[in-house]
Amino acid sequence: MTTPGTGLRNVAPGILVLFGIAVIARYLGNATPGTTPLIVAIGIGALIGNMAGVPHWIRPGLDTHKLFLQTGIVLLGARLTLAEIIDTGPIVALLAGVMVLFGILYMEWIVGRLFEIKKQTRSLLAAGASVCGVSAVLAVSGSIEVDETDITYAVATILLFDAVTLVVFPLASQLLPLSSKQFGIWAGLSLFSTGPTAAVGFAVSESAGQWATITKLVRNTFIGILAVAYAIRYTTAETDQLAPSKLWGQFPKFLFGFLVVVVFANVADPSARAISSIGTVRDWLFLLAFVGLGFDISLRELRSTGIKPVLVVLVHLTTVSLITLFVVFSLF
Repeated sequence: MTTPGTGLRNVAPGILVLFGIAVIARYLGNATPGTTPLIVAIGIGALIGNMAGVPHWIRPGLDTHKLFLQTGIVLLGARLTLAEIIDTGPIVALLAGVMVLFGILYMEWIVGRLFEIKKQTRSLLAAGASVCGVSAVLAVSGSIEVDETDITYAVATILLFDAVTLVVFPLASQLLPLSSKQFGIWAGLSLFSTGPTAAVGFAVSESAGQWATITKLVRNTFIGILAVAYAIRYTTAETDQLAPSKLWGQFPKFLFGFLVVVVFANVADPSARAISSIGTVRDWLFLLAFVGLGFDISLRELRSTGIKPVLVVLVHLTTVSLITLFVVFSLF
């Protein structure tokens, strides 16, 4: 049995590494024109992780970056007013639902079949690209009969595009006449995983980061529905044994914390000083999280991805991005 003290000793070295790199990234990002501390944080993490490797004694602490990310997202709720939710929330929710459904059907019935991708791999790619990246891949893999190779291909492909979009979308923001809100919603409707979506948004502006994250969170809520739908579709013995606890384990539960903070902030009406302090804490949490996200980018794993899954997801991402770009231009 692990005592609290033992657990703290296990994670402390890695957290110190995250914090040290975060301090450097904050300085370099603020001092270097054309970049941000968050993008620098990811870059330093990826550079160190791929060139020097990750010693086993810091890995437990590095893995806490997911908790930092989720906590930072929860604190985003302190800046969101109910007026904004009432004004834009229903439209964003409707768009997210429509694009999730379109993305799944487009991958399953058109793109995946066009490239002759195996049925199970096609389903995993559809889930990862349409809902919430690797989390959706793992959730659906628990709902259907699938080989480890299928999971590996799907996860590696999603991670590849997570890395690529970290560069491409901020560059696109400089070329497209989009407001911060428009860009954030566009990114939130188009990108795969929550971490890179938040990073892309905040790389453009504070407002873009908030809208990108909030829009992405709405898409994330479809993970449970998607897993159940695939469980029904794949009528196998394994599907019949799908447990609700497995779906609950993959569901992004920090969403509840985000909603609680939104309600509390609007009811309590905290002072501008309190909001500023919360924002400072949130910024540091994101820095720590994005350093860890950089360490998770493995060039070796990305090179092992086959060409067909990459082409399929490229076509899917391009189509969805163009459609959502047109919609965002028209509605916001």
